[in-house]
Order: sequence, then structure tokens, then C-alpha cells
Amino acid sequence: MTELVLKLAEARKNGTLERLLRDLQGLDLLILDEWGYVPVDKDGSQLLFRVISDSYESKSLILTTNLEFSKWGGIFTDDQMAAAMIDRLVHHGHLLIFEGKSYRMEHALMRRDA
Repeated sequence: MTELVLKLAEARKNGTLERLLRDLQGLDLLILDEWGYVPVDKDGSQLLFRVISDSYESKSLILTTNLEFSKWGGIFTDDQMAAAMIDRLVHHGHLLIFEGKSYRMEHALMRRDA
């Protein structure tokens, strides 16, 4: 997700935002990994919202995150924009929650019991 936001901001700066958005619209599937791992500024949030909005009912999206919906307003600097994103994502979406021990932590080389 962070890389996408950076690419969107760069494209806007270079005057190629509409072309990048058209390219993204041409995808059948967009995977946004580490959703919310790094906070996004207001401009980045608006650009990301545009991608989500443009994708709504037209393509498949996969988001990975460890943040519950109630925390999204803090990531995107705007509770209303976060709510609008959530609204579009959950309307036709499926929420998969993975619980239990982390695979990475279970197989980490630096474990306390090692």
C-alpha cells in the first residue's frame, strides 16, 4: 500500500496521475498488502480513496492488515474518508480473520526458548 501511495503522489506531481489510474482500472485484481502499516498523509489518503472508489464494483481487491476498522481513521487522517473506504470495501466484501499464533513468530530464529 505504501508503495502505491508513493507512486500515486509521484504521478500527480509528474502530471501522469490519470494514466496511472487508468492502468490500475485495467487490472482485474489489486492486492494492497500491509494496509495501514504506515500512516498516510491527507493527500495520500485522498489518492488511495480514489483508487478504492474507482475499484468499487468493478474489480477484485485484496487487503491485508492487522488493524481493525475502528483504527483506520488514524491511519488515513480522516474518519469520514476511512468510513467511506470501509463502506465500499465491505459492501461486496468478505472478511477473513486469522487468529492464533503467528507463523513467523513460531518459526523465528530469535526465539526466547531457542
